Amino acid sequence: MDEARARGVLDAAGVLPVAARDVRLLALGENAVFAAGELVVKVGRDAELLDRARRELDIAGWLARAGVPAVRAVEPEARLVEGHPVTVWHRLPDPVRPAEPRDLAELLRVVHTLPLPSFALPPRDLLGGVERWLRLAGDAIDPADAAYLRERRDGFAAAAAALTPQLPPGPIHGDALPRNVHVGPDGPVLVDLETFSADLREHDLVVMALSRDRYGLPAGAYESFVETYGWDVRAWEGCGVLRGARETASCAWVAQHAPNNPKALAEFERRVGSLREGDAAVRWYPF
Repeated sequence: MDEARARGVLDAAGVLPVAARDVRLLALGENAVFAAGELVVKVGRDAELLDRARRELDIAGWLARAGVPAVRAVEPEARLVEGHPVTVWHRLPDPVRPAEPRDLAELLRVVHTLPLPSFALPPRDLLGGVERWLRLAGDAIDPADAAYLRERRDGFAAAAAALTPQLPPGPIHGDALPRNVHVGPDGPVLVDLETFSADLREHDLVVMALSRDRYGLPAGAYESFVETYGWDVRAWEGCGVLRGARETASCAWVAQHAPNNPKALAEFERRVGSLREGDAAVRWYPF
């Protein structure tokens, strides 16, 4: 799904008071995220994401009732428009500053104390999207690289299933990065709720450890995250397994953009090459 297709779906949905061409695109990934006036609209890449969109709305309602600072939905139901899930959200105030790792840690401490909601949260299927992302990549990537990532997926899935956690399992965000925190006038707010799960809470903490090791997060910023949360996941013997699983998923995620974006292909090849070579020091770049 490119921007033109997403705008066409947005126009067909009829959820905004202005024409789709006058709406600002905020992000284009698994969802195209558009802003107009007081609303934000998410258009999912394909119909396979409909159940996830519905669950995200349930999660938003649950967090609101629990008093957790998080984005709030305008409409309680997801729409399916021309094969794409569409959800409508309240637009957050302009940020007062960029989110920092300590802001994320503050919110994770709150989320990690929550009991399970009345509806079912799935396990964190970190590797579940790999096959779909590789399928979307198609012939744009080397088939040998796709086969290599499938093999890694299977190995890490088995290893993750055998882990013994240090923390009690429960609700997690599932994609715990500062980019999924919005710091407005009233403080940090969680956004992008669609990966909320019930699983090892270590999943949320490994993300930042990987950011330190792969994406250039300064050591001081990581230490502020650890200090605010109260525990360093790197001390846990299972950290390497969850890190390897997330690296595999992150590599495959970039692959889906390769058919239409040479920069995505270059980043994919950088990532998969470093995994093949076992070089944990190769810098990866956010995409």
